[in-house]
Amino acid sequence: MTQHLLQLSHVAKSFTLHNQNGVTLNVLDDVNLCVDAGECVVLDGPSGMGKSTLLKLIYANYRATRGNILLNAHNQSPIDLTQATARELIQIRKSTIGYVSQFLRVIPRVSALDVVAEPLMEAANNDPEIISYARAQAALWLTRLRIPERLWGLPPATFSGGEQQRINIARSMIKPRALLLLDEPTASLDPVNTQTVIEMIQESVAQGTAAIGIFHDQQVGNSVATRHINLSSFRKAS
Repeated sequence: MTQHLLQLSHVAKSFTLHNQNGVTLNVLDDVNLCVDAGECVVLDGPSGMGKSTLLKLIYANYRATRGNILLNAHNQSPIDLTQATARELIQIRKSTIGYVSQFLRVIPRVSALDVVAEPLMEAANNDPEIISYARAQAALWLTRLRIPERLWGLPPATFSGGEQQRINIARSMIKPRALLLLDEPTASLDPVNTQTVIEMIQESVAQGTAAIGIFHDQQVGNSVATRHINLSSFRKAS
């Protein structure tokens, strides 16, 4: 029996609106989806269909109301992300799942170079060689994403929206991971940088990463997709 890298079985998500007399909002129902290494699954459907919610369920920012999300990463025991402990999730996010969100959340006063390098420095233990290597790799990513060198020593909180998003992409992709979640990664980018990000995603998938993405621009989605899934079929009437 083939083991998929990621397998969602009968996944559902509902929200209880406590400020509206406990009304239940059913967002997703009976999602069944398998994703393998080396493919990019693009989630389609109108706004409000639960695309971002599904990514957050896989990343375990949200807990599923029902169902199982099984991760079968190489060299790791299979784990159901709906049952994982906080400690397990921290480790999985460091080693296995990358997440490019629409917003950059970083520690204030940390330079852009170190924000991007941080995933490679997690196990450095102040080893100067590892730190030097991580910063050198970060410089390559920043250069490719056209962040001017004069900004590398500044905290990204001072950057424009497009610059922050490029920092976010570099930080999330600098360390190869088995699964990459992409929530509108090119939404605030100009055409030139959008094309660069398309190429980065294509390269990552070609190297064996499994990607699941949401793209506001249909042409971008079509450029990276190996497969499309329309989430309208998984939407349950409230």
